[in-house]
Amino acid sequence: MANVAIVTGGGSGVGRAVALRLAKDGYKVAIVGRNVESLEETAKLACGHVILPLACDVGKAADVDDAAKTIESKLGPAKVLVAAAGLNIPKRSWEVLTAADYTHVIETNLNGTFNWVRSVLPGMRKMGEGTIVAIVSDAGLAASAKAGAAYVASKFGQRGMIQSINAEERQHGIRATAVLPGDINTPLLDKRPVPPPVEARKNMLQPEDLVECVMLAITLPQRAIVEELLIRPR
Repeated sequence: MANVAIVTGGGSGVGRAVALRLAKDGYKVAIVGRNVESLEETAKLACGHVILPLACDVGKAADVDDAAKTIESKLGPAKVLVAAAGLNIPKRSWEVLTAADYTHVIETNLNGTFNWVRSVLPGMRKMGEGTIVAIVSDAGLAASAKAGAAYVASKFGQRGMIQSINAEERQHGIRATAVLPGDINTPLLDKRPVPPPVEARKNMLQPEDLVECVMLAITLPQRAIVEELLIRPR
């Protein structure tokens, strides 16, 4: 029976790269996100490997519950969850940040992780094993004006959430990893007030660099947990 993995934010960037790698390595992969066309494009890039695309707003618990039920019925219980969905907004400084934009970032980055963790934990407990990996940020270690208040708050919360999973769930065979990257060359950069130029993006981390971090967390023997992994551009 093939292992099942769920990847949020699978329509682009790190989520897409992780999903394609997992599918290549024999996992049955479900990818979720709001943009159906992007998800379907990822599935086509899998070259015959199993990737199930499902439209889902990770910030809405009802959407996540429905998607989780569909995934389990079609693929089986998830042994791996990679929470790669995330966003930021252009107007992110305290001077211009609105309550609506703040809530939007928290709902996707933090609540989206919570909703999916909550959905997979019962199945993982039943199996007696599972690995959860969240693509957090080095903004979850130290605040920066570049990231903005909402993003920083969401990433500090996400990092704490991963720590709480290890504190409570290791007794059930479940482990969790927070990957804390610096700047990554993904479409998220286009949401900066001043998007970086092409030359600057070449020197940033690339999605495939994050794939290697995720696979390390997943493929280590079950007795081992990488609780946090900080990776920055050289």
